[in-house]
Amino acid sequence: MNIIHLDANHPLLVDQLESLGHNNFIDTESSKDEVEKKISIYDGVIIRSRFPIDKTFIDKAKNLKFIGRVGAGLETIDIDYAKKKGIQLISAPEGNRNAVGEHTLGLLLGLLNKIRAADISVRNGKWLRESNRGIELEGKTIGLIGYGNMGKSFAQKLKGFDVEVLCYDVKNNVGDENAKQVTLNELKNSAEILSLHTPQTTDTTGMVNYSFISDFKNPFWLLNTARGNCVVIKDLIKALKDNKILGAGLDVLEFENSSFESLFLTKNTCNEMDYLIKSNKVLLTPHVAGWTNESEMKLAQVIVEKIKEIYKN
Repeated sequence: MNIIHLDANHPLLVDQLESLGHNNFIDTESSKDEVEKKISIYDGVIIRSRFPIDKTFIDKAKNLKFIGRVGAGLETIDIDYAKKKGIQLISAPEGNRNAVGEHTLGLLLGLLNKIRAADISVRNGKWLRESNRGIELEGKTIGLIGYGNMGKSFAQKLKGFDVEVLCYDVKNNVGDENAKQVTLNELKNSAEILSLHTPQTTDTTGMVNYSFISDFKNPFWLLNTARGNCVVIKDLIKALKDNKILGAGLDVLEFENSSFESLFLTKNTCNEMDYLIKSNKVLLTPHVAGWTNESEMKLAQVIVEKIKEIYKN
């Protein structure tokens, strides 16, 4: 097959596909319009998030057999239309689930132990022990919304902390030895920490708003290593000010561009971002929970293995 690669990925991706007899073409510079002019000659597309694969793109990809996304989700692809056209969709959540689980745990421990505030105070010559007194994770109830690859990875990382882990998912019977599956209302009544591990869908977009937050019985810490538009930032800020949310660890933000490579900021979102940057209740990272040296290789390997399995004959 002729395969076009639209983002730079680990070199094993091209090397191993070539060893399987596929022809690989690298184009990380052309615009979407330029790619569309030549896409009809390719059987496969491999992309991260450089631009959306929409109906227009798919209609011009007359010979396309598969789209491989080197990442966990498929939200930048018109999934329904691609499936209607008989195009195989391949993603690689198995490749970065460990990285996401570890990063989420790091955000949580950083929040509870006031690592950011303590680090800043020491760098400014202030040795403030009492104001940087932390909170232990032991005995807490942690609620996970979304219990697929990422949620399961985080739950596994929590096994040594003597905590209760609850999970809510739209799919039934996904709970396991690391997390008890409960209803959303049960989770809201018990959780002291909430971690999001949901895909980007119409149901999850704007899900965590002020009304949703107010439904929780306890004030809680919020972790989001899923998708930025799950959390309405202005409502998060209000909840932080009202102490309904005790702290937030955010690897993703509502105002990320679809490529995940930058932010789009208006006057209002600039003000919101300024609050997040200055708040000692917030830890921020730039969408890197699944972005490690190891996951770069694992993501590429998962894509290769799935292509190999699908087209083994």
